[in-house]
Order: sequence, then C-alpha cells, then structure tokens
Amino acid sequence: MATFLDIVQLKKSYPTRAGEAVIVDGFDLRMEAGEFVCLIGHSGCGKSTVLSMLAGLADITDGNILVGGREIHGAGPDRGVVFQSPCLLPWLTAHENVMLGVDRVFPHGRAEERRRIAEYYLARVGLEDAMAKRPDELSLGMQQRVGLARAFALAPRMLLLDEPFGMLDSLTRNELQDVLLELWQRDQKTALMVTHDVDEALFLADRVVMMTNGPRARVGKILDVALPRPRDRAAILDDPRYYPLREVLISFLEEQEHARDAVGSEAA
Repeated sequence: MATFLDIVQLKKSYPTRAGEAVIVDGFDLRMEAGEFVCLIGHSGCGKSTVLSMLAGLADITDGNILVGGREIHGAGPDRGVVFQSPCLLPWLTAHENVMLGVDRVFPHGRAEERRRIAEYYLARVGLEDAMAKRPDELSLGMQQRVGLARAFALAPRMLLLDEPFGMLDSLTRNELQDVLLELWQRDQKTALMVTHDVDEALFLADRVVMMTNGPRARVGKILDVALPRPRDRAAILDDPRYYPLREVLISFLEEQEHARDAVGSEAA
C-alpha cells in the first residue's frame, strides 16, 4: 500500500529563560493508507505534542509532515480529531453538535443530506435515542460517543485520537473501543491514536509506536501487531501471540522508566 502519512525529522521546542526546551526531536514515522497505529510512551514524552502538530493545532519547529503527499499547513477537515475531553458545546444537543461540523465541511450539500449524515453516525455509536439531549444530560461515555460520531461524520481522510477513552471507567472504555473499531473497519480511515494503555494499543492497532522519554523524545521501537481482524476481545486474549507482544511493550516502558530514574538520580 502507498504511504499516506510521512513525518520526517519532526521537532518541537519552546523558548525558555534557560534556553530552548526541546520536547520532540528527530521523530520519524510513515503510515500506510487505512492503517491504525497507536502511539505509546510515558507521560510527558511528547505523544500529544506530535498529535497536535499533525492536527495543525501546534506549530512545527522543524521537520515536515505530509498527509496524502501534501505538506500540512494548519488544521483542516482532512484530519478529524477526538480529544480526551469530548469538547462539546453545552448549549447544543448531541445532534446539533455533530451538525455544526457537518454544515461547515459540506456547506453545499442539501440540508436533508447533512441531517442524515449526522443521524447516521449518531445511530452508529448507539445514540439514536439521545440525539436531542444536551451534554449535561449525557454521561461522559455518551459525550465521547458524540465526539466519535462528529469526527467520522466529517469524512476526514485521517483520524487523530488523543487518549479518547482515558477518562472513562474500564467497562465504558471497552465498549467505546468496540464502537471505534466498528466505525473504523467500515471504511478503514488512516488512524493515529495516542494511548497510555498497553492492552488498548494491542486491541486496536496494526502497529504500536513506542516513544522514548523526553526531552528530545523520538521513536524508540515499532511493534507489528499481527493479530487477526476483525478483532474479538476474548479471542485475542486467548491468542498465543498476545502476551509476548504485551511483554515487548511493557519491557520497553520499564526500560524507559529505569532510564528516567537514572537521569533523576544523577541530577540529584
């Protein structure tokens, strides 16, 4: 398959009184069209920073990001973003929150067609009976379902997810992972997801990209997840390949933790 995303020598730094603070430096990643990749690493390593630059929500200090062969310049509807917080407008209903984006992305479409798009995706995430409810009438999990519906309804070429289930309880998280996979498998949008959860990464991803600790974080290792699709949670847990894959991720994270502790001890 052709390369869809090409991140080349990406760098992000901020000026400080003590000099340049380099968060990410020399980050390289290529993704094929339709691939699902999870980005994992310890807190503060720059995972969300990479995603923000890819979304066009943070400036790139150096390097390049090409989506579909074109260098990105700012945010755009070709990249749908789902954040950890649902980010819904509280005075609008679930349907109106989705329609707000649909109307902007498809301004020349017929009103009836736009309405059907919003209703279709809200139904797909299980909110057919809650479309008229406002965010304060919805649980956090239901609000995040609205966020997923909105992202897919905009028909982006790429989906970016920044720990979208990190604030949810384990049962709701599992339910929404299943919803996300169902939506993704329908048209297999190229997807990059930040997560801190090893099991979530293995359940969702084709590959897991492991980031080194910051400062100057970059790609440390990449793990191919050759587990069958469509994915069934129980079947994957019974797959003899699952726990060796899990051990690779845990070992890498432990190595990074020890390295961080060592640096801290030297600084002390």
